[in-house]
Amino acid sequence: MMYYSRLRLLGVAGICLIGVLLCLPNFLNAPSSSLPWRQVHLGLDLRGGSYLLLQLDIQSLEHDRLQSLQDQARQALLDKSLGYRDFQHDDKSASLSFAARSDAELASDLEAMKALPAAVPGEFTVAQKDGRIVLALQHDAMLARAREAVAQSIEIVRRRIDATGAIDPSIAREGDDRIVVELPGVSDPERIKTLLGTTAKLTFRLLAANPNEAGPGATMLDDEETHGKLAVQDHVDVDGTALTNAGAVIDEQTGGWAVTFKLNSAGAQSFANVTRTNVGKRFAIVLDNKVIEAPNIISPITAGSGQITGGFDARSASDLALLLRAGALPAPLSVIEQRTIGPSLGAASIHAGVISLGVGFLLVVVFMVLFYGRFGLYADVALFANLILMLAILSLFQATLTLPGMAGMLLTLGMAVDANILINERIREEVKRGRAPLQALQAGFERATSTIIDSNATAFLAHVMLFVFGTGPVRNFALTITIGIITTLFTTLVLSRVLVVRWYALARPKELPV
Repeated sequence: MMYYSRLRLLGVAGICLIGVLLCLPNFLNAPSSSLPWRQVHLGLDLRGGSYLLLQLDIQSLEHDRLQSLQDQARQALLDKSLGYRDFQHDDKSASLSFAARSDAELASDLEAMKALPAAVPGEFTVAQKDGRIVLALQHDAMLARAREAVAQSIEIVRRRIDATGAIDPSIAREGDDRIVVELPGVSDPERIKTLLGTTAKLTFRLLAANPNEAGPGATMLDDEETHGKLAVQDHVDVDGTALTNAGAVIDEQTGGWAVTFKLNSAGAQSFANVTRTNVGKRFAIVLDNKVIEAPNIISPITAGSGQITGGFDARSASDLALLLRAGALPAPLSVIEQRTIGPSLGAASIHAGVISLGVGFLLVVVFMVLFYGRFGLYADVALFANLILMLAILSLFQATLTLPGMAGMLLTLGMAVDANILINERIREEVKRGRAPLQALQAGFERATSTIIDSNATAFLAHVMLFVFGTGPVRNFALTITIGIITTLFTTLVLSRVLVVRWYALARPKELPV
């Protein structure tokens, strides 16, 4: 069909105009902060920034789970008035022994242990061995727990980074226990490393009866106030997961910085109970196995809120409050690889990418005009519109553009050229067969359309799969190609056809310039 109504012509022109308007924010400053000024963000390889590869400490995860199982087992035995002699644990299991007991009593002990809540099905087994009851963690269950911990860590890392004001960070899983963090524009990542490397596991525990000696059920921890060590009970009285808010404030009494916190209802109740029954004793505030402070309990604290002091400055108090608000990591994260890309290297990448894109586009323009004349010129206009529309869609969704993404844009132009060449060659064949100009145009477009759609549809599906299953630069490359295929179909099958139709309607040529 070689006729377009005025409404359809206006629609095509309107789409192109909207594309131009969406591209403008990438080249102009926002005239007003109230305007939705959406831009394409530059990736790490173009803007410069920092790359961090983090690894989750699986052994620490297993140790913490064993400690939790041990506390649960101890409480379950106390609830049923079942005594025990001692608890021991290694890397994979915890065990307890008893004084002389009958077979019936041991069976009751086994049932009490089997009734302990599991985080995942089949997480641990309970068996009797050499007169002891052994709780052993299962390998497959711990792998599932590790995968869940990595997913949880990614969300916590994202909240921590967002709170620092970093623009457009990229956070993704790599393998079973690693997280990749890319921070465009962050050339000094030390503060980010500190925030991400801090587990921020906050607990409130009573000191041991003798603070200078770790007896049964207690551990010697570093004391940040005295730079010595204190014996702190292993049992956690109040867990930091009960925190609902935290903030940095100036202490009215000392004039120094402090961190205030607020607990949820369950945490407030536990805090009130332990302070009510232990007036006069020291209550340690433990962060990542270090005692921040250990004040005496003067009176019961029932408000569900408190304050942490410890020689903070403004930044350290703000960072600790940020960590507590974002939540504790399920296990420590260690930085196993770090790379910093300077802004000059990023600028060089942008320059090289723009040069390659410009040179490639220019060569295509010259080729099309030399081989197809006027129709080649119309194809070049469609190619330019294709580039504008791709940039417009990327701007609309504030996508991140990387060097592979720029390569994808150049490849898209090549695919669009193929489609225009196919149409022009079809028209040329129809002219050689002796068809009239209008019939040659109509047959050329119609016969090329199905081939163009089929080839682009298969390419579209391939790159969608690449985007779904790829990571990092591969996804960015696939994204630009996928968007480019959509804009290519519009500019090749609609825009270039409109240009040819309008030219034919005005010129009414007796021969086609192909």
